[in-house]
Amino acid sequence: MRRNSIVIALALLLMGALVASADEAVLIDFSLLKADLPASSGGTSGQATAPAAGATTTGTATAATTPSTAATTTPQNQGPLVYNRATMMDFSGTAGASYTADQKKQMRTSLAIDSWDVVLASSSRTLTNQEFSMTREAPVSPTAAQNAGKTVMGIRVHFPTEHYNSWAMVEPPFEIPAFEYNTVANDGTIQQSANQDTSGLSRFEGAIDPTTKLLTAYGIVKNVGILKSVAVDVKGLNYPHGLSVVLIDENGNKHTMFMGYLNFDGWKQLRWDNPQYVSDVRNRDLRIFPLYPQSIPFVKFGGFLITRDAASPGGDFITYVRDVKILYDEAVLSTQNDIQDEAVWGIVGKKEAERKFIESQQFGKTSVLRYMEKLKEDTVNTFTNTMQ
Repeated sequence: MRRNSIVIALALLLMGALVASADEAVLIDFSLLKADLPASSGGTSGQATAPAAGATTTGTATAATTPSTAATTTPQNQGPLVYNRATMMDFSGTAGASYTADQKKQMRTSLAIDSWDVVLASSSRTLTNQEFSMTREAPVSPTAAQNAGKTVMGIRVHFPTEHYNSWAMVEPPFEIPAFEYNTVANDGTIQQSANQDTSGLSRFEGAIDPTTKLLTAYGIVKNVGILKSVAVDVKGLNYPHGLSVVLIDENGNKHTMFMGYLNFDGWKQLRWDNPQYVSDVRNRDLRIFPLYPQSIPFVKFGGFLITRDAASPGGDFITYVRDVKILYDEAVLSTQNDIQDEAVWGIVGKKEAERKFIESQQFGKTSVLRYMEKLKEDTVNTFTNTMQ
């Protein structure tokens, strides 16, 4: 009788562990976003090209190519490195005929660390504060105890020195696409995929890292049902400011998770645990949701929110971030699908094309305006000497 009781107890413990378990994924790893292409690279082509780092073969659940191990070929002597090859995007395809070829070249971008935007609160958005607020690549020493030899994201925010509350948003240069299956060659040329099969991993979903066995993404993880925890590997410099992670769901809703304060020195993992997460499925509100053509639930990285209290010192603020990880329950179990719904109806692909068109219009106009403003900028710093 005692032996049976022990067996039953072990079985219950095992079931409890299975119920409480969750999947883990690296939502975004900034060490993979180092610039590796010059400004003269990139574009759109119909020629066959090699897949990008982290890109997956259509219809394959896991990829053999890993973002951290894929080799890249960088064109030589073509200027400073600006773009990140794996995350290259070209929005010039929807541009009108009024744009010149040089202007369309400005509609290319990537998630390279230097391309991210730092947007201050309206009350703090002075010329000086905005000019000195930026992101930069930050190489870690090869002899460091953590993240040795990696390149992380360095964040600088110039807060106002006056005593009032303020905040700053660190945002990607474009909203990370949910369904981007095109591949990118080593020279940055984007190859249009003929078969947009949404059953496989999209380009920004990355690939499975053979070392960690984790899905390592470029800002989006799909099939996320209940979000259990979020973690950020960040290096603090004893600033009393707060750090939050902004996530975007499949409906476009933004969710802000407060991770903690940065009043420490060195690398630390800040963690947010969902207070509404229920481990025991018997206490959950069980529902059945329709599947296709509803988009598979996902979380998308929306950026960082840095908050500064009025009592905290103003001026420059510096921090460094390595990656963002998530723990989550799957929304839908992987099952055998005998009919490819998207191949029959194409509903999801049409929605994604509409979203991409809107994004391209917004980014394209902004980038062209910045380019034209740069052309109008005076490059002469001295006056001509007329006293002769």
